[in-house]
Order: sequence, then C-alpha cells, then structure tokens
Amino acid sequence: MVKLLRFRDLKDRGVVDSWAQLRRLIDHCEFPTGRMLSPNQRTWDEQEIDDWYATRPVKGPEPRGAAKRNRTRKADSSTASTTS
Repeated sequence: MVKLLRFRDLKDRGVVDSWAQLRRLIDHCEFPTGRMLSPNQRTWDEQEIDDWYATRPVKGPEPRGAAKRNRTRKADSSTASTTS
C-alpha cells in the first residue's frame, strides 16, 4: 500500500522547513513534485521521498573563500598547540 506524505510530514522528517525551501528543492535538486489530491492538498509518495533521499550526497562540497581560509587557520593553530 502506498503511504502518502503531506507537507507537515516532510517537515517532521526534517526534509524541509518552509514552502520556499520545498520549491527550491523541486526547482534545483530534482525533488519529486508530488501529486495534487485536491486544489489545496499536495502529497508525496513515501517511496519517492526515500528514493530521492538515497541519491543525496553524503559529503558536501569543499569550502571556498573565507570559510576555507578560516578552516586552514584552525587546523594550523591546533597543530601548533599540540606540538608545543
């Protein structure tokens, strides 16, 4: 049997926090669009969500710019304090 999830179920699972975030996931991250059960009720098949989640990367991209510089400084300072 198919289990249908509503927006609040996606929110409870930690998939989204807002409708705007959901729209970005649909537009940019290949998130399933779901199905309209009525004019104001959109649902998603639980299996669709699980399949989408399984395709998400485990590791994020390497930091860039200031985040990378700050990360390097922290590594340098922790190495210096342990070698002293």
